[in-house]
Amino acid sequence: MSEYEDPNAGGEEYGHDAPTYEEPHDDHTIVAQFTDGSQLGVSDTDHDGYADIAATDADGDGRAEVVYTDEHGGPALDTAYVDANEDGHPDRVYADTNEDGRVDAVAADTDHDGELDLAAFDRNFDGRVDQVQVDPDEDGNIDRTVTDTDYDGVADTVHYGDNDTNPYARN
Repeated sequence: MSEYEDPNAGGEEYGHDAPTYEEPHDDHTIVAQFTDGSQLGVSDTDHDGYADIAATDADGDGRAEVVYTDEHGGPALDTAYVDANEDGHPDRVYADTNEDGRVDAVAADTDHDGELDLAAFDRNFDGRVDQVQVDPDEDGNIDRTVTDTDYDGVADTVHYGDNDTNPYARN
C-alpha cells in the first residue's frame, strides 16, 4: 500500500515517500560527525528556531536509518521514519498526531518489499489501538479496516474497501 490516512489528522497521509535528509544547503542545518563514523543532522527548515528534521546515520554510510520530522505543527519532532534495512523506503513510521508524547499512529512494511501495507491508529488517544488498516495485495487500496467502534478493546467492525480481496463480494 502506498498511503494510509490517519483518521485523526483530517487527511494526513503516511506514505512510502518518507522525508529524506540531504547535506546542508543553508546555515540552518547542523551536522555532527562522531568518531565512530555515525552522524546526526538537524535542520530548521522554516527558520523558526526549532528543529523540523533530525536524521541519524548510525553506521556512517551516508544513509539515515531514522528521520524525525515535525508533521503536526507543534514544536516537537512528532513523526519517526525508520529505514532499518536502508533500502530508501521506511520499514516503519511512528507518529504522535496530538503531540501528547505517546505514539498514536503506526505504519509498517510487513513483507519488506518497500511498500507500507499495515497501519494502526489510537483514534481516542487512550493508549490502545482501535483501528487497523491493511493492504495485503499492495495495490494502493486499503483492503480491510478493522475498528473498535466503542473503544472497549474488542474489534467491532470490519470494512472491506477492495472487492478484489473481499471474501464476501460477488464476482
